[in-house]
Amino acid sequence: MKRTLFAILFVFVSAIPAWAATDGTKVSFDYDLDFDFRFDNREYSASGFYPSMTVFGARLTPAAGIRIDGTDGSVHRLMAGVDIMKDFGSEAVIGDVFRELVLYYQWKKSFGRTDMTLAAGIFPRSFMGGNYSTAFFSDSLAFYDTNLEGLILKFSRPSAYYEVGCDWMGQKGDSRRERFMIFSSGEASLVQDFLKLGYSGYMYHFAGSREVAGVVDNILLNPYIGLDLSRLSGLQDLSATLGWLQSFQNDRRNIGRYTFPHGGELTLAVRNWNVGMENRLFYGTDMMPYYDRTDAGGCKYGNRLYFGDPFFRVKRGGSGMGLYDRLELYYEPRIASFLTLKVSAVFHFNEGYSGWQQVVSLKFDLPSLMSGHKSSRH
Repeated sequence: MKRTLFAILFVFVSAIPAWAATDGTKVSFDYDLDFDFRFDNREYSASGFYPSMTVFGARLTPAAGIRIDGTDGSVHRLMAGVDIMKDFGSEAVIGDVFRELVLYYQWKKSFGRTDMTLAAGIFPRSFMGGNYSTAFFSDSLAFYDTNLEGLILKFSRPSAYYEVGCDWMGQKGDSRRERFMIFSSGEASLVQDFLKLGYSGYMYHFAGSREVAGVVDNILLNPYIGLDLSRLSGLQDLSATLGWLQSFQNDRRNIGRYTFPHGGELTLAVRNWNVGMENRLFYGTDMMPYYDRTDAGGCKYGNRLYFGDPFFRVKRGGSGMGLYDRLELYYEPRIASFLTLKVSAVFHFNEGYSGWQQVVSLKFDLPSLMSGHKSSRH
């Protein structure tokens, strides 16, 4: 039944001809189609933070709808689609691979040198354009939870970018917790783009269900300053970013007071001839102090409360501080404007070697292939 409804929808929308109203407004068919493939072999036996496993799967996200080009330069899009995902080797039947609806409205308009974009509904996580540390969102989240349910507002200028949005993750039910996140990120380039100042942050509200009472507040902020020497050096990338991670967390029912995890993060990146290295060094306290705790129903908080890389839990010394280093070596050839291929080796260190990943990712964007039609979602 689900597949039949989508087939009818796509046939109906694709039959819409392009036409112009008497006031010059143009209405036409629009579409989007993404393909995402990921092989990620994780060997973490040297660490107690996360089990070894292999993420191996593919996702296809087709969407179609109506595009309206207004006489004032605004663009309106009303899109509907489906998120199709398969973990290789699983025994999922055909119906199981249809994960989620994609259903959103998007508005774009330029005001002088400022581009403004609004999206509301169920839309791809790739609409987010901010610079978020892996302490915010892990690789697993980016691959398995690819959609946001809520809205996002973005402002883009030649030397600045800002976004703010809300992702509603859970409607309160018998055993389902009410959950939502308000997030924001911004960055401005100064001194001929050599210097940048930015921030990212979220406020995550992890409330109770009808069966289990309790609320956990999880707030994370990350102001940072960056130096970009790419143009001066002639390399594809030569940059350094220094930031501060500050969290405010409170398990209201079980703890009853705030705790303040914190630490500094230094990111160094160099890239040339499409070969690169990125090293993230964090020194601070355990950023996920409630990770192994359980709620009143006996369920572990874990990745329901925290979305970042679990290595930020750090192995603490007598001072309560610990170190986490993430080193990524990669090759990312420029094959085509519509295709992104990346081969990586990622090493993790927490006061010693904690494991590594071997990653191959492939992303394909069909709209950019079509002559005269660029994907207008971002």
